[in-house]
Amino acid sequence: MTRCASAVACAAILAVAAGVLAAEEAKAPAKLNVLVLTGGHGFDKAKFPEAFAGQADIGVEIRQVREKGKPGLFDDVSKWPYDVLALYNFNQKLSPAEQESFVKLLDRGVGLVVLHHAIAAYPNWDEYEKIAGCKYFLQPMERDGVKYERSIWKHDEDIPVHVEDANHPITKGLKDFVVNDETYGKWTYHPGSHVLLTTNHPRNTKQLAWVKTYRKSRVFFCQLGHGPGAFGNANFQRLVAQGIRWTAGRLDAPQKAGAKASGT
Repeated sequence: MTRCASAVACAAILAVAAGVLAAEEAKAPAKLNVLVLTGGHGFDKAKFPEAFAGQADIGVEIRQVREKGKPGLFDDVSKWPYDVLALYNFNQKLSPAEQESFVKLLDRGVGLVVLHHAIAAYPNWDEYEKIAGCKYFLQPMERDGVKYERSIWKHDEDIPVHVEDANHPITKGLKDFVVNDETYGKWTYHPGSHVLLTTNHPRNTKQLAWVKTYRKSRVFFCQLGHGPGAFGNANFQRLVAQGIRWTAGRLDAPQKAGAKASGT
């Protein structure tokens, strides 16, 4: 009788535990689906996924806008499955229809993360400058009577990063750090965004990262992210993860896991 009672008691405890676990899993938010767009610029494809690693609540798919045998990503966004769009592409063109689809996503509140050379993802689309909050000049030009030099860059530089706002959800817990990355200088930051990171590197424009809104979308821009020196940097990884969560309207505690990459 004693053994039987113990068995019943154990079964009851296990059932309660299973019920509690199921309830907790039901309360847990669904994994964020993030699409990372590449193309137009070389990068370390083997190391790049490290930038998104270690976040169990974030699922990452890495693709190009157009891939052989697949429809264009902006051909039809009526069933867009991603919570956040992260740009890591450079000097590309969108047709007027694709531009319209892109803005439709932002009208729906899809989060937007702009990383490194995506500062010039769509240099010939004037609206993109408003979306990102900056302009990188691929060639000298004159606008409204003002002349602009070509923007500059330099690889393999140690960039001192100052946390301008340590209370924002993206940067909370971060302290000033140094990262080996690529500098960008002589590009234009448009006032009106909320600056999170700055630098005093002489070859870099002061602003490094900021947040803003465009239509119904939250936008996070971060100039950092050239290569392995950034991809494996814990501070950069934290910025990317928190930026994704913030643009999606969610900032859950990170958990250990891996990021999956597909495509190029």
